[in-house]
Amino acid sequence: TVVEVLSPETCITTTIWHFGIFEGWLHVESVEAPPATTGQYVVWSVPSMTEWSIKPACYALSEEGGQCDIDLVVTVYQPPERVSLSLVNHTGPLLEGERYTLQCTVHNVAPVEKLAVTFYSGGRALARLRSGNNTEKTPVTKVFTLDISPGKADDGAEYRCEARLDLGPEGPEHPPVVASLRESLNCEVAGNPQPVVTWYRDGQVVALPARSDRKHAGKYTIWTKGLLGQKNFTVEVEVLDNSGDVSSQFLLCFCGT
Repeated sequence: TVVEVLSPETCITTTIWHFGIFEGWLHVESVEAPPATTGQYVVWSVPSMTEWSIKPACYALSEEGGQCDIDLVVTVYQPPERVSLSLVNHTGPLLEGERYTLQCTVHNVAPVEKLAVTFYSGGRALARLRSGNNTEKTPVTKVFTLDISPGKADDGAEYRCEARLDLGPEGPEHPPVVASLRESLNCEVAGNPQPVVTWYRDGQVVALPARSDRKHAGKYTIWTKGLLGQKNFTVEVEVLDNSGDVSSQFLLCFCGT
């Protein structure tokens, strides 16, 4: 039997297949048990479920066989209050090929042993994790982590995690699922965002000409600065005549990257 905590008018029913003189409930702890009955069905109803570790037992008495007890397994659950997703020890854009850790935090859920979390990138499931053999019955906060290594295709990807209580066939028809907000992660790859680029010739900062002629040919130093740091490299510029046209073209021969 699966019951949501604080759910109103909770009823637990069992059937006595062999008719006895009396049937009733035992071991309902602090919750008051209903009176015994001589009917075939024994129903126990409470205004709301407030016990996390309740262990009721049904009994039957007969003149021939004496007393027979049946233990009833009751699962009391609480859906997650909220789910949050974050990056561990990192802020800002991500770098291609580096390893990062996503952290999914599920707040105040019970029973935690029934909890499963799925990490998503867009509509693609990355991993499904379970909480293990934690038998705590009362609500707890559980943290799940997943290592990722973003690539070019992950730039701007939206990550999220979903928490779900797998309560089995006796659980609700639509099991409670709570999702985190979507986390958009920018991946620093191929100059995204674009680095700062400065051109030098003979030690002086120069601007690339809108129109070029042969006097612009020669060696240039390019200085770049981005999130990965800064780097200098040299290019050889050759100016080609465009078949007698007034305009000319830059031909850049990169000597380094």
